[in-house]
Amino acid sequence: MAGTQGTQDSIFKVAVASFIGTAIEWYDFFLYGTAAALVFNRLFFPSFDPLTGTLAAFGTFAVGFIARPLGGVVFGHYGDRIGRKAMLSATLMLMGVATFAVGLLPTYDAVGFWAPALLVLLRLVQGFGLGGEWGGAVLMAVEHAPAHRRGFYGSWPQMGAPAGLLVATAVFSVFSQLPEAQFLAWGWRVPFLLSAVLIGMGVFIRLRVAESPVFQQRQQEPHPPGLPVLEALRTYPKQILLAMGARFAENGFFYIITTFVLSYGTERLGLPRSTLLNGVLVATAVHLVAIPLFGAASDRFGRRPVYLAGAVGCALMAFPFFWLIDTKATALIWLSIVLGIIAHAAMYGPQASFFSELFGTRVRYSGASLGYQLASVFAGGLSPVIATALLAWSGGQSWPVSLYMVALAVITLVSVYLSAETFREQLTEAPPGSPAPDALSAPSSHSPSPAPPQ
Repeated sequence: MAGTQGTQDSIFKVAVASFIGTAIEWYDFFLYGTAAALVFNRLFFPSFDPLTGTLAAFGTFAVGFIARPLGGVVFGHYGDRIGRKAMLSATLMLMGVATFAVGLLPTYDAVGFWAPALLVLLRLVQGFGLGGEWGGAVLMAVEHAPAHRRGFYGSWPQMGAPAGLLVATAVFSVFSQLPEAQFLAWGWRVPFLLSAVLIGMGVFIRLRVAESPVFQQRQQEPHPPGLPVLEALRTYPKQILLAMGARFAENGFFYIITTFVLSYGTERLGLPRSTLLNGVLVATAVHLVAIPLFGAASDRFGRRPVYLAGAVGCALMAFPFFWLIDTKATALIWLSIVLGIIAHAAMYGPQASFFSELFGTRVRYSGASLGYQLASVFAGGLSPVIATALLAWSGGQSWPVSLYMVALAVITLVSVYLSAETFREQLTEAPPGSPAPDALSAPSSHSPSPAPPQ
């Protein structure tokens, strides 16, 4: 490992800090999704019938994704110009304030139209903060890591997503055990208010981590990027588009099996909330273990083979996922969600290193954030809305949703197939496979020679 990249202890410290901070951000973001699936339709859209209310609640959920690319552009700009570390504390604070405020919101019965309007506003702030979070967190881990372990260490901030979902679902599940009247009156608010404590912990941890050594070397150059996002669009248009496509199955599939399934099971099948929430909890625990395993596998076999296997798994699970849920048998419901989450982990594990390696250091924060966050609008943010609309169109049949999931998988398969293999590339100023005389990270003694793009 290059001397500029520090010791194994420092890499481990950065990985843990990235994991904890990202887990807190995702706790805030997923908490909203769980509430949107289970209670927001009754509290903020009570004048609608249950299906329309659910569509409206998922619409506010999607709004957060619309703000994510803007957050990626703004925080990516400053992350490429002044550093990754400062942006991470700012995004964490922004997300925490918005989440805490959701817990204080009056409902529709109290203030009418202003209740859903304020809900949408706070969701926009959440999305803006998360849009800047991901790029900084994964780059801190990937740029600190030795070349032959970038997939593994890059998966640590990715583990923050299931950890955040695990905590959010567990906390929400505990308070959902309250009598219905108490849960709707105040119980649902407590998980949002707890965010204030978590944010304080996260900011403290992140302030103790050193700036990325790769970025520190980049700062020594005389001409920093003026507008990193424009430079990224001009220099890496293909990489941004392929990264977007690679996210479609990963992002869309995830929100169907963790968010849409809650409303599908409770409203369409009449299942208890606890059955579905506990199924998500079990699957999320599996997810937490599977992500670093697939990240490590990508260091050995390459990013593309592992990612492609996950996309194929998603396509194969599209129909069996609902067949198993429709049995209403608890064990089969849990099995369905677990199998779906394992397929997702095969894509999510290597994703951080894969996307980071597609871009040069000058604009890596902006480029990776654009590819990641733009896809979130069309895949993750809209998938519960589209799935609910397809369910209404088909009269409650799940097959159109399954076809939609297959379509997402096809987009990802094509995109990853057309992408270059990156796991043997150094973190340079040039795209993968291009000459890189000004590489900013010295080759590791464990790293093989750069492979040509595939």
